[in-house]
Amino acid sequence: MRAIRVLGAALLALGLAAAPAAADSSPSPEASADDGAPTRAGTSFRTATEVEQGQTATARASTGDYLYWSFPADAGQRPTVEATVKLPDSHAAETWQIDVYDGLRRRQACQYGAATRTAAADAPSVELTCVLRTVRAWSEPWANDPLPGTYYVRLTALRLSTADLGQAVDAELRVDSADMGGAAAVDGTLSEPLVPGIAVRAEADEAKDDDSPTAVLADLEPEDGWTSGWWSDRWIWTAVGGALAALAGVAGYRLTRGSGRPPGVPPHA
Repeated sequence: MRAIRVLGAALLALGLAAAPAAADSSPSPEASADDGAPTRAGTSFRTATEVEQGQTATARASTGDYLYWSFPADAGQRPTVEATVKLPDSHAAETWQIDVYDGLRRRQACQYGAATRTAAADAPSVELTCVLRTVRAWSEPWANDPLPGTYYVRLTALRLSTADLGQAVDAELRVDSADMGGAAAVDGTLSEPLVPGIAVRAEADEAKDDDSPTAVLADLEPEDGWTSGWWSDRWIWTAVGGALAALAGVAGYRLTRGSGRPPGVPPHA
């Protein structure tokens, strides 16, 4: 009997020791299949959940909550923020919106994309997209240009019926960037002049239809081309103006000395 008791105690101890190891090896409710991407969102700027570009963050929330994430963006990048909200099986029409703010909490306008969308009644989900402007390496103090640093994403519903408040929703957020290069981040140049019909010039070139109104409109340009000539350079005109001012000063000085008397002395009677 004593041997049986000892064997039973040993088996019990072995089971208690193996239980924590088994618990550690099993996935937790907060685990993510996307390489450690976060599975929750913050509720304010201070508690915004950090997300790396290329990750798909998920969060489970209630309709009416404000969800916040943050991500880094460097100069030359053009971030694209995509959000998907999986709605309840039964709901009324809902309007959802994503807003993007920079590190100074200034709202950044979307270059294009549907940042605000209305989901029809009982729609399974709603998808939102915001393509930001290219992040610049510098900016004037008064400008609202996107600069390198941390950006914040806020996802929320704007218009809800009272019956839909508090219903459970699942949200997904993903941020990717296109590398636009340094020329786009700081000044840069236009690839094409801003003229009417420039968006369809490629179609006209492919069709080789130079007689079409679109092709004629797109081909309008100054006589000397868009690069203009040397006379349009403000630095040359500044130098010419300075030279003329210097010559005028010398001429005035010689004219004053040639009168034969100091300035202010009246002529002899």
